[in-house]
Amino acid sequence: MPSGTQTGATPNDRSSSQTDEVSENPLSSPPNGVISSQGNAGDPASKPDQTGNDKTLPLSAGLYLVATPIGNLGDITFRAVDILKRAEIILCEDTRTSGKLLSRFGIKTKRIAYHEHNAEKMRPEIMDRLGKGQAIALISDAGTPLINDPGYKLVRDCQAAGHTVTTAPGACSPIVALILSGLPSDHFFYGGFLPPKSMARQKELTRFAAIPGSLIFLESPKRLAACLRDMADCLGGERPAAVTRELTKLFEEIRPGTLSELVAHYNEAGAPKGEVVIVVGPAPTGSNLPTADEIDDRLRILLQSNRTKDAADILARETGLKKRDLYNRALELGQDEDD
Repeated sequence: MPSGTQTGATPNDRSSSQTDEVSENPLSSPPNGVISSQGNAGDPASKPDQTGNDKTLPLSAGLYLVATPIGNLGDITFRAVDILKRAEIILCEDTRTSGKLLSRFGIKTKRIAYHEHNAEKMRPEIMDRLGKGQAIALISDAGTPLINDPGYKLVRDCQAAGHTVTTAPGACSPIVALILSGLPSDHFFYGGFLPPKSMARQKELTRFAAIPGSLIFLESPKRLAACLRDMADCLGGERPAAVTRELTKLFEEIRPGTLSELVAHYNEAGAPKGEVVIVVGPAPTGSNLPTADEIDDRLRILLQSNRTKDAADILARETGLKKRDLYNRALELGQDEDD
């Protein structure tokens, strides 16, 4: 949206039947009277009108990445509501899902779908709109945009084209899970969703095993027990962890324990309800080297989903042992299996 003087009505002056439109279609040309040069997201035109009339001042042109609540609606920020009300359009993963949230706060801005299935088609349309001086907000179904959601390519293209990109930060489930887990938060790695199949999941976990920080993963409740078993096998059963679910909601739960303890609990309790985030503590940094039996057990696990060379390389990074010695031992284990 333009940041200077403009003719005609601003987008928020349109009738509710127009501004409440839900559309799955690509962007069309902007309405008359809202085209001007790109503004700066930090200039006075992007700030709320001190009189309380948020229709007076339009947003500066650019892309606004707006965080939405992950459960508790009270976690939306005043700034997020202000931006969403005054943006020209809101890009949503699912316009129906976002519509419920926006309706709750009286936000009638036009919604248009932007998700992984239509992103390639939509990006040129969005870039054209931004080039004509529009202010566009991007939200996900819940939480911070771009975290496990499409959007980084749009941000990259906007930056390359010289368009303003800014954010209204807020809730983010991986960060909420980390700070509630009781595990070290000075270094951490976000792994998103792991593969659904066990062998592929184990292969991915072995890549993360030696990272010197807490590991954060999203997981489906129905796959939780199987995922925890693979984590115990690949990361070590005594490694501390926490399963968090329904964060910021009524039935929020934080369950700490070792990976082995968590496996036992969910094997017995079954799949929980709600959205799950798993946090695993950092790899141990003690000076005690693994025993020969522990090395063999670890190599056997790694060899199930890795080449001999790769298995030796992974374990060398985990333990500090010589890769050549581990490679030779892996070959011996492979021969034993063949015999």
